[in-house]
Amino acid sequence: MAKKGKGNRVQVILECTEHKESGMPGTSRYISMKNRKNTPDRLELKKYNPVLKRYTVHREIK
Repeated sequence: MAKKGKGNRVQVILECTEHKESGMPGTSRYISMKNRKNTPDRLELKKYNPVLKRYTVHREIK
């Protein structure tokens, strides 16, 4: 049976770093999952930004 409890997997929000600097309205955000035990620091992934129409670096917020 599966273990019930808090667990190591958490949901994180990724926000585009270049979009904020560009000054364009709106934001590009993605929701993803990460394992707290394997990745204790902030997550950084390259994701598609539909407003800028290219792949940019998205960092974990909060």
